[in-house]
Amino acid sequence: MAKTLYSLMLSEDVVREVDKLAHRMGATRSGLINSILAEYVGFVTPEQRINNILSEVERLLSPATDLVPFLAPGAMSLSLKSALEYKYRPTVKYEVQLYKGDSSTIGELNVVFRTQSAGLLAAMADFFRLWKRTEDAFLPPAGVHVDYALYEGKFTRSIALPAHNTDAETLANALSAYIRLFDSCMKGCLGGRYGEADVRAAYLRYLDEVGMYL
Repeated sequence: MAKTLYSLMLSEDVVREVDKLAHRMGATRSGLINSILAEYVGFVTPEQRINNILSEVERLLSPATDLVPFLAPGAMSLSLKSALEYKYRPTVKYEVQLYKGDSSTIGELNVVFRTQSAGLLAAMADFFRLWKRTEDAFLPPAGVHVDYALYEGKFTRSIALPAHNTDAETLANALSAYIRLFDSCMKGCLGGRYGEADVRAAYLRYLDEVGMYL
């Protein structure tokens, strides 16, 4: 969405209070004023849509005891923490980041892990490869483009633009279900409870439930 520079006459007292609120929210003065005016006239900005989606994901995942979400006010990304089913119960952090621009990718899911255990690193790498094989088997060959990357301490998967117009609530439901699925399958594989057939079956159930590809 294009932005234009405008000149406004504002009370110093009003600007001072706006600056205080912007500082607490981690926003800029112009960004906060833009958000306030958009809300007043009933216009949903890309930033507000992203925050609405992430707020709904946080609400949907908050009741879960194994996923702990955190969303800062006005943030463009959501963090979640989860304990793995592996010996000393190491934690993994999920970061869901959404983009404002129009493209085939609307964001990305990052899985961040910090461990010195060679066995755990190898097991997680095996799972990430299994996950990609599973999605390669079920994602449609055209219309959905997904990128994957595995770095030291991080696995990244892009979030594809749904094939049809999707409202914030529907997209939040799909994202929440995807995170739950990924987390449960990873824990199941690391804990020795799941094999490749179990992951594929769980993924098919997810697709039936949400009715869209991300």
